[in-house]
Amino acid sequence: MVHVYNCHPFSSQQIVPTEQEPGLVCCGGGALFVVSAGGCKIEAFQLGQEGCPLICRFATMGTVQRILHSEIGDYLVTIEEKNNATYLRAYTNWRYQAAEKTRVGVRLLGHFMRGSSLRWAPKEQMEIIEIPLFERPLCVACCGVTGDLLVGCPKTLVLFSLKRQALNDKLSILDFERCLILHLTGLSAQQVAICAGYIALQAELEVLVVKLERLPGAGLIQKSAVNKSQDHCLVLKDMLNEEHGSETEIETHQTRQHFSSLQVSNFEGRRDGLAGNQDLDDFFIFPKHQELLGERAKDCGVKVCLEWTDLTSESRENLVFSYILYRRFAPDFFQGCSVEETRLHSLQLHPIFTSKEEVCVDGGKWVEPTCVFCLFSLPSTGYVYSLRGGVEMVSAYQYPEKAQQAVLTDLFLHVITKNALQCFSVRCAAVAARAEDPYIDTTMKACPPITMEVCALRIQLFIGLKALCHNRQHIVLLTAADVETREDTEKGSRRNTNRKSSFTKPRDPSEMGHGWNVYVVNTVPPLQLYNEMVEYSKKYEETNPLAQSCLHLLSEAHLLLRATLLDRGLGNTIAQPPSTNQSLAQALGYKDTSGSTTDRTTDRQELQLAFQESCAQLGDCFSRSDKRDCHLALPYYNMSGLSVTEVISRNQGLSSSPCGYGKGFLFFLKHSLYDETMEELTEETANAVLEVFSVAEPSQLPHVVASPSMVRASPGSGLVQLERLEASSGPSVPLTLCKAALALRMEDLQLYSQHMDRHAEMLQVYGFIEEPKLLLHGRGHAVVPTQLARHLLDSQDGLLVAALVALHENNKVKLDEAEFFFQVLCGEPSGLQGAPQLLVDFWEALLMASSQEAVIHELLFALASVYVDRVVRRASRGFKPLKTAEDLINSCSHFGVIYPWVSVLTPAHLNTIQDQLEDLQKLQSLLCGPTLDVSSILPLLEQLADGDNAGLSLHVLCAAKLGRHESSIDRLLDSCPQAIIPYANHQLQNNTMALWWQKLLPDLCERTRAAGAEDSILLSALKETLVVVAMELNPLEFLHLLPDDGTAQFFLPHLLECTKRNLRT
Repeated sequence: MVHVYNCHPFSSQQIVPTEQEPGLVCCGGGALFVVSAGGCKIEAFQLGQEGCPLICRFATMGTVQRILHSEIGDYLVTIEEKNNATYLRAYTNWRYQAAEKTRVGVRLLGHFMRGSSLRWAPKEQMEIIEIPLFERPLCVACCGVTGDLLVGCPKTLVLFSLKRQALNDKLSILDFERCLILHLTGLSAQQVAICAGYIALQAELEVLVVKLERLPGAGLIQKSAVNKSQDHCLVLKDMLNEEHGSETEIETHQTRQHFSSLQVSNFEGRRDGLAGNQDLDDFFIFPKHQELLGERAKDCGVKVCLEWTDLTSESRENLVFSYILYRRFAPDFFQGCSVEETRLHSLQLHPIFTSKEEVCVDGGKWVEPTCVFCLFSLPSTGYVYSLRGGVEMVSAYQYPEKAQQAVLTDLFLHVITKNALQCFSVRCAAVAARAEDPYIDTTMKACPPITMEVCALRIQLFIGLKALCHNRQHIVLLTAADVETREDTEKGSRRNTNRKSSFTKPRDPSEMGHGWNVYVVNTVPPLQLYNEMVEYSKKYEETNPLAQSCLHLLSEAHLLLRATLLDRGLGNTIAQPPSTNQSLAQALGYKDTSGSTTDRTTDRQELQLAFQESCAQLGDCFSRSDKRDCHLALPYYNMSGLSVTEVISRNQGLSSSPCGYGKGFLFFLKHSLYDETMEELTEETANAVLEVFSVAEPSQLPHVVASPSMVRASPGSGLVQLERLEASSGPSVPLTLCKAALALRMEDLQLYSQHMDRHAEMLQVYGFIEEPKLLLHGRGHAVVPTQLARHLLDSQDGLLVAALVALHENNKVKLDEAEFFFQVLCGEPSGLQGAPQLLVDFWEALLMASSQEAVIHELLFALASVYVDRVVRRASRGFKPLKTAEDLINSCSHFGVIYPWVSVLTPAHLNTIQDQLEDLQKLQSLLCGPTLDVSSILPLLEQLADGDNAGLSLHVLCAAKLGRHESSIDRLLDSCPQAIIPYANHQLQNNTMALWWQKLLPDLCERTRAAGAEDSILLSALKETLVVVAMELNPLEFLHLLPDDGTAQFFLPHLLECTKRNLRT
């Protein structure tokens, strides 16, 4: 049984002053349309004004069987009957009938009046558009997004698109264009619905939903094999043949399938494939319940074939057809309804909009809905499915008594029985919230679950309800109380009268007679209903603050506000597609009842405040709870806009827990303290938080003390609490570090030293990994060093660097955050140039520890940039580095052993500043290492001149690493010839060995000849070169290398040695 709350969603009701007995009603666009019982007159009334004044009345061309209004285009569509023939007609510009003696134009679909008729048409007269069909129309539906028209016939569905036809530069009228025919095999639609490409059709016990979607470059899923020269995908003759063959196939398949599970009753259904069996003529066979969702729905046995009537081939290719949902029911003998009464009703597709973004399709613009819901109902149960983003059943409604009609809105599900109007809650807002906001169901935001049980907010008694329709905040009811016959009286006496809503008081004989009325029931403003639901929940809260009914009612109130905030008229208006008569009502003197823009903005602000209050109330419920969903207190409090101090004050002493606080509140408080965005608590509040955790979760005290929000807490009180924790659970490194930090805040350096000396530095590093907030607060470029970090800068900078390296390697801090931390800590400007020494020490230490390629390359470039800058500036750092060049070479694989020839260029006794020499050696070691990409730092070396040996060594190192040995040999011979042989011995090996005699020997010969015998360095280099060449070449090759003008006496010993070596080998 559905839980019924005694709320008041209905504020008032008024009777519509109709002249004749009404037969049909519908509403839309702020107007109510009443068709007289004779069916040949329509009266339009203004819904938004007191007394529902008459707008206009006009006659129809036949007896109206069905009537429907479209918001887009503001037109009426009717199915009319006259002389045993059925017609489909559309009435446009109907509001002009308010003026007396207004002309009425009648035309055929696609035909427009020309010439002199344009003096009156179309803006000065109502138009009746005849829409021809091949079959008799049974039902109609209008798309609430595009205004398109869908017509259901016995074997087909016909889709008409709404068009605006321009007759001249100043004149345009509405018209329809038949674009698609859907041929159905295996199902005859009794009711249809259309919305944003979704098409739903309903038979007595079956519902099918399909979708037509335009996708760029997508081919049609269902195509028929016909001649490509034909204009249509299917012509009528081929369609009939194909239908005949497919019906035989489907009947055979269904016969095999249904014989396995047959149910027999006197229900008048289809006899699938069993008509020819003589033994089963007295029985009716129908299948069991079946639900097929998504891709599985194509196996439902209902074949849909498409026939194009007015679409270009390109549009056809981009159209995707898919099955979405199929649901089949069987009569249930235990639901209190007869088999004859068990049939579906109230098919509806309902869109929910959350965005202003417009979608352009075929030249038209319309707002795409975020969600589309499908409603259909049995007499005892209603079903709501969500269709977009995956098909799923959202809610199932068990009605207290037999339902006659149901209407789904953004806020409620309204249902009428014979004698009651029932109002149920819906889950549309919960689905839309999750579709719109990806942060729902996270620690940031929450929303009541879609699976939460629905409830009835009100059951309002009426007599003889016949029809129901809805427009904005108005519900229209048609009642007709007939004289009770003896048979009705006997049925009523046998009926169960335990339900309040189905009980009807006996009437006096004077009241027995025919009576009818059309009621307009106004719903209360959502904010007023929300306040009532909150007050209602307090009754449960007084009895039991943790009662499930209290939480359920507050969740319903929250969803009510969510749904209202989705209303596009509340300061967030989304433009509708152009309508022919969008300003016609105002031109004729009918006011816009939606209110001014200022009023809508004010309403939204009030609703937003109420929404935050609702989040706070739900946060209170979950914070006091000890159940599995108590963690929801965190996102609801985050959405409420309350500060942590306010949340603490709301939860003091409101839980039955021994510590006075529920698990939900503790979860919120713990997560908020760990969050970097929480405000600093006052001393009083921070001390209260310490007391809470000392009782509820003492193990969390080290993390609480280290939180940046607790900087104003009393350090003495915190130290006492930590001493108690250590006495009960034993010492730990994070606990000791927290005590040292508190002692430092108390300026007790002796106590600080005692705690810091209890553990080795390596263990302290592990302690900082477990609690990084002891060193830094904040994230990104809002990182702030703590008091402990500033003290370690002066006393234990190595521990500080090691701790930051460990934090980075354990993903506790990012590289840019660590760099910013050291820049703030050292008080030096940001940037690679002029980087503080402690930051350079951190880079060097991290380079030794890191295994991430991206980090390694970033660190190598940063270090090379700093080293180059320092070598260029030749200034003293003023701080001693933690690692020397020799330390880095011995401990880090990215620093290589400096080449011997580099040591010749820059010996250790070089006359330069010691700090500069250290940086130079580190840079040389990086260039000698295996990792640094030399080409990446070439732009940096442009600022370094090669006039001295330091610059020369770096330039030659880079050239050698890039394989430019010829230029390196030239530079060395020009500036430092004593390094040429060490360079050649180290660099000219294997593939580059030929450079000894191809480059080095000729250059040395030439330079020695030019310098004469006085240059002993060149002469010594030439001799050593000849020794190498004689070892590598045969005598003939060596002889060809000798210069023509050389001295034989000088080269002869080397030639002789080459010959002897050749003879030995």
